[in-house]
Amino acid sequence: MAKTEQKDNSTYIQKKTLRKKALSILDSMGVEAKVMETHGGEGKLFDACYSHLETGIVFEKDERKAEKLAKQRPHWRVYQADSEKALADHVGADMPITLLDIDPYGACWNCVDGFFGSKRDFAPVLAICVNDGLRQTLSIKTGWKVEQMGEMVMRYGNDALYHHYLEICEELLGEKIAQAGYRLEQFNGYFCGFNSFMTHFLAIARRETSPFETTALQATEIPQA
Repeated sequence: MAKTEQKDNSTYIQKKTLRKKALSILDSMGVEAKVMETHGGEGKLFDACYSHLETGIVFEKDERKAEKLAKQRPHWRVYQADSEKALADHVGADMPITLLDIDPYGACWNCVDGFFGSKRDFAPVLAICVNDGLRQTLSIKTGWKVEQMGEMVMRYGNDALYHHYLEICEELLGEKIAQAGYRLEQFNGYFCGFNSFMTHFLAIARRETSPFETTALQATEIPQA
């Protein structure tokens, strides 16, 4: 019988390539890489991409995995926590992150909201690497049930979400980061994984306001491997 589920790390090579690209872009801009991983997992991406970095933040709610991450990177801040809730509660707000690495099992948007909607020291330049699994839900035309897609359903209709999800990601990300003072300078992405259900994208954002101004969201509102 054919397998019908996306493997947890079946797109690992592509994720690694995307993050190395982000680091290269930051380096070319003279920006020090300070990474926040919202889902540390087993630490494979750290070994491949971030082990040379002296400081960073990682979240992992699984106790066993969090303990492993703490041993792997004793110089980083390791939080055993649900990253969506922790970000909304301003955890790590004093460190101006320059590479936000979002790698959940499903949609990325709660983490995006948690980070850009919290009171924190925002860096003037930020790279955003995302692995998003929402497209599988959109493939069966149930995007209207997803809270984060509500506005996009109103704009474009439920049937458009699956085929145009990459454009929607760029538009939605641009709107969300703008409320924290950022604008998109670059956006590249692609579909991958089983049935192309996964969406990877890399964005470079620049903050138009003071880089260390604490900003809160108001209630209203790369090449593939």
